[in-house]
Parts: sequence; C-alpha cells; structure tokens
Amino acid sequence: MTVDRDSLTELRDLARAFAAERDWGPFHTPKNLAMALTVEAAELAEHYQWLPTGADHELDERKREGIRHELADVLLYLIQLADQSGVDLRAAALEKMELNRLKYPADQVRGDARKYTEY
Repeated sequence: MTVDRDSLTELRDLARAFAAERDWGPFHTPKNLAMALTVEAAELAEHYQWLPTGADHELDERKREGIRHELADVLLYLIQLADQSGVDLRAAALEKMELNRLKYPADQVRGDARKYTEY
C-alpha cells in the first residue's frame, strides 16, 4: 500500500531526523525557531537590498543561488516552528487564504494595494 504524503510532511520528517541525528531537540524551542526564522528572512532580504525591484533580470547566478538557499532556510525553519507549535501548516495556509479572500474581495480590491481597513 502506497501512502501519499504531501511535501510539507516529508520536509517536516526530514527536518526532524536531521535535528535528532545532531541532538538539537533541546535548542529547537518555538522561541528559538521563530528567532532563527526571522534571521533567515533577513538574510533573504539582504540579497535584494539596493536592487531596483529584485526582478530576475537584476540577479546574477550568485544572487539566485543565495536567494534559493535562504528561501530553503526560511521554509525549513517555518516547518520546524509549525511542528513544534502543533500547527498543520498546509491547513493553516488554506484557512488564511480563505480569510484573506473574504477580507479582500477581488471585485473591490483589484489593482489596489491598500490594506483592507483602508478602503
């Protein structure tokens, strides 16, 4: 029997195993993971700093590789934080998308970048 696993579950299990092999469990508290996630997000932003828009044509291969690696770090810390917090990340994302759909009806906000409280 084949069990279908979504990619987030697979990444969660790989991250769990990676941390367990290194006995990092005591360090992977929700607070520490949230802080690490923030640091990695800042490192991602660094690759775009001072670029006009960050569009693909402004990036060389070194920047693309750095962005790819930082995005992976952000994703892995996010998955680990969700795991430690008991959050089903896929379900939470789908729930949040539905809430955003209600907050930002397409016919009212199309082409408008303002926050929902401003229109």
